[in-house]
Amino acid sequence: MPGKIAGGDSTLGLAIQNAGLEDLPIVADEFQDGVPGHYSSEFFVGKDSGINSIKDLKGKVLAINASGSGIDIGMKVVLKKNGLEDKRDFTVIEAPFPTMPALLSEKKADLVAGVMPFSLNPILKQSGKVLFEQKDGLGRSQFIFWVMRKSFIDQHRAAVVDFMEDVLRIERWYLDSKNHEEVAKIASSFLKVPPERFGWLFTKQDYYRDPDGLPDLAALQRNVDAAADLGVFKPGLIVSKYADLSIVKRPRPG
Repeated sequence: MPGKIAGGDSTLGLAIQNAGLEDLPIVADEFQDGVPGHYSSEFFVGKDSGINSIKDLKGKVLAINASGSGIDIGMKVVLKKNGLEDKRDFTVIEAPFPTMPALLSEKKADLVAGVMPFSLNPILKQSGKVLFEQKDGLGRSQFIFWVMRKSFIDQHRAAVVDFMEDVLRIERWYLDSKNHEEVAKIASSFLKVPPERFGWLFTKQDYYRDPDGLPDLAALQRNVDAAADLGVFKPGLIVSKYADLSIVKRPRPG
C-alpha cells in the first residue's frame, strides 16, 4: 500500500540508513514548500520581543514540532547561515503545532514554527511577527511525498496506476479555482469547521502541489544534503536511486 513521508529530507535519509528501508521508492508528490508564488512555512517571534534579526536568536528558546523534522532542519539551516549553532547558541524544545501560539504569547518560547493552517491562528497574527520562512533555509523543498514498496508495485501495477489516475484527477479538480467554493464545503464537512476558514486551501496561499504528481527530486536532493550537513545522517545519499516515477509519468486523463 502507498504511504507518505513528511519532512522528507530528513526522514528519507533516516529510513534508508537507519531502518534499511531501501525497497520503498518515492513514487509521487504530495506537496512542496517554498515554490515561488506559494506558501512557505513561517517562523514567528513576539512583536514585543526585541528580536528583529536572526542573530538576535542567540541564547533564545526555539520551538519546533519534532527534532529532525523538515521544519527543524529548515530552521537550523537558516540559523547556521547566520553563525548560530545548535546546542551552542540556542535551545530547541518540541511541541505540537496547535500549541505554538500559546507558547509564543505566554513567552515560553522566543520563536515558534508555523505551518498551514496553524500559522493562520489569530493569536500569532496579534502577538507575533514572521522573522523568516522555511524557504530562507532550504529554498524549494519536497516536503511530503508518497512512497510505496517495490514488491507491492510489481504485484499490483495495474491497480496502482488506476489508483494514481484517480488521485491526480481529484487533485486537479481541487486545484481548479472554479471549484474552490465546493472544496471549502468539503473541507468544512470533513473537519467540522466553517467553510470560510478554508479560503487559503488549494490556492497560492497554500503549499504547492504538482498537478502531475511529480516530486521535485532535485529539490529533495538539496534538502537531503542540507540535513546531512547538519549531521542528521551520513552524507552521500543519492535521491534518484530511491525513486520510481513510472506511475506518475504516464499519459493522464484531463
